[in-house]
Amino acid sequence: MSKRVEDLTLAEAKAELGGLAQQIGRANRAYHQQDSPEITDADYDALKRRNTAIEARFPQAKRSDSPSDQVGAAPSEGFGKIAHQVPMLSLENAFDPEDVIDFDRRIRSFLGHTEALAFTAEPKIDGLSLSIRYEHGTLIYAATRGDGDTGEDVTANAGCIPDIPQTLLDAPEVLEVRGEVYMAHEDFRVLNDRLTAAGEKPLANPRNAAAGALRQLDVAVTRSRPLRFFAYAWGALSQELAPTQLGAIERLRALGFKTNPLTRLCQSPDGLLAHYAQIESQRAVLGYDIDGVVYKVNELALQARLGYRSTTPRWAIAHKFAAELAWTRLESIVVQVGRTGALSPVARLSPVTVGGVVVSNATLHNEDYIAGRSRNGELIRGGKDIRIGDWVQIYRAGDVIPKVADVDLTKRDPAAQPFTFPQICPDCGSPAERQAGDSVRRCSGGLICPAQGVERLKHFVSRGAFDIEGLGAKQVEFFYADEVLPIRTPAQIFTMHARDAANPLQKLKNRDGYGEASVAKLFAAIETARQVRLDKLIFALGIRHLGETAGAVLARHYMDWTAFEAGVLAAESGNAAWAELTSIEGMGNVMAQSLVAAFRNPAEYAAIAALIGHLQIQPVKPRAVASSAVAGLTLVFTGTLEKMSRAEAKARAEMLGAKVAGSVSAKTDLLIAGPGAGSKAKEAEKLGIRIIDEDEWLRLAAGT
Repeated sequence: MSKRVEDLTLAEAKAELGGLAQQIGRANRAYHQQDSPEITDADYDALKRRNTAIEARFPQAKRSDSPSDQVGAAPSEGFGKIAHQVPMLSLENAFDPEDVIDFDRRIRSFLGHTEALAFTAEPKIDGLSLSIRYEHGTLIYAATRGDGDTGEDVTANAGCIPDIPQTLLDAPEVLEVRGEVYMAHEDFRVLNDRLTAAGEKPLANPRNAAAGALRQLDVAVTRSRPLRFFAYAWGALSQELAPTQLGAIERLRALGFKTNPLTRLCQSPDGLLAHYAQIESQRAVLGYDIDGVVYKVNELALQARLGYRSTTPRWAIAHKFAAELAWTRLESIVVQVGRTGALSPVARLSPVTVGGVVVSNATLHNEDYIAGRSRNGELIRGGKDIRIGDWVQIYRAGDVIPKVADVDLTKRDPAAQPFTFPQICPDCGSPAERQAGDSVRRCSGGLICPAQGVERLKHFVSRGAFDIEGLGAKQVEFFYADEVLPIRTPAQIFTMHARDAANPLQKLKNRDGYGEASVAKLFAAIETARQVRLDKLIFALGIRHLGETAGAVLARHYMDWTAFEAGVLAAESGNAAWAELTSIEGMGNVMAQSLVAAFRNPAEYAAIAALIGHLQIQPVKPRAVASSAVAGLTLVFTGTLEKMSRAEAKARAEMLGAKVAGSVSAKTDLLIAGPGAGSKAKEAEKLGIRIIDEDEWLRLAAGT
């Protein structure tokens, strides 16, 4: 029985008000947003009266989110952002048995492992990834994957899914459960029948239906869609669920989550492939969409040793199902110009369904591929070229962009002519040149080419880069061509608000397609984007050869923009800055040359400098490593390591807060030399760099 309000202490009052806020808030959401009350009106009124009485007795304990100040549950007006405490990474893909065997081999090589190695294998659900955080057994929030670091807050929507418990018993104090939201085939059919009967457009496929339902601003729409959830992973934990992957999945099932019944423990690559074949044979009758099988190292201690690359874990891989094929007619070939000037041919097709997706465009790679030969002049497709009007076979594997795989010459129009690849840019008329050894023809127009400008801006605002909500591909095209509020350089994005405010006649909010609310949201999103991580900024610059992985590697090495900019500007072939740049693990000469060339180009560097003036660039935070003897040092490994593989040693050093370089330079702090150390050891001796053996390295790594 509850204490009388008059007998409560201040501490007891604060604690009880916290519990009442949670209970009343949950009841409000159930009643007002979900139309599914969990308690009676009498019980609800009693909670409210108790809350009011305690606040009257202890006004200093009233919470900022007090139920007394709320009426029902506020409707969603947009999705907030939630930063993932543990990033939601993607998976490396395998497409054939050799890839799976290589996955096992790479793990063994990394670990120096010769003993038995067990894996789990589970269906890869074709749905939408979701992370759900529980604290003290209560659901706190749910977030989509987003860009892996930050997702959308879909807590209210996730609460409508019956497979997601609102409370947990005997759970860790902090538990982030991760899994996939999906829609079963029969539920999808019934939903489409209902939509059709109501005169609405039916949905394309279960995956899109599930994703759209979870991301509805109107929770009532989400509640009307039959969503389901499979749990298969976790994020932040206050204590581990089990010592193994399979044990952790079983623990999630015991906590009340649905897990996939086809998850199995396999003892070898052969076992993985056998289970893959079994799942593939059942694919048509499962009742939900899958696009492959996911393999994970079972022992969590080994997962921890294997660690992560920049975007994928080393201990997991997705084995995708075989490519889907279909035949259709090639209506035309359009040559598009990309952000680096590459001329890319695209096939416009008579729409055809391939693997449940309607395809009307496919890549043709380059002019050699169209002609039926490789870059080296070897024949492909038996030397058959591709012509407009041909009957072509379309290939689609998982999320891979569809491509034209083959041609049926028996259906070719005798009048069809070989395709002539353009020698000038179709957008700006500049010569389209092809360098020796390059498979791609490129526009030489550079910054004067509008197509390159548009594509660079699209890349700049893309999800892996600045990801500015309300400024997508269509908006970029609109503003690039606009004369009133043009955006032709990245810096102009961040002057939009000021330029619009200074224009007394043609405000953006008064133009077609915009209004006061949408413009306010756009400008707010741009303002938020000024705060950008260093790795995302480097990737967003769109420098040729530098993808997301290279951006992350460079950011980890230089740590902040000032050091990165100074290092790149100073780099010249043969000097110390060049040696440092090319010594970064994963940075080869081609990448380094492309990066340095961009910063040496006066027009390009001016555009970069103008952009930087509008940003607050977040430096890379040093790894939080307690008492690490190598934190902040630059290490180089050479020779043969006998007790730990070279790959694991590098990963371990980075986990301890060190930088790992591929070659010795004046900035190297420590060389770890095993048997067979050669030129690197000699260079280190010449520079006076400390050299240690593997045993001393292991003592440093262990903190002894």
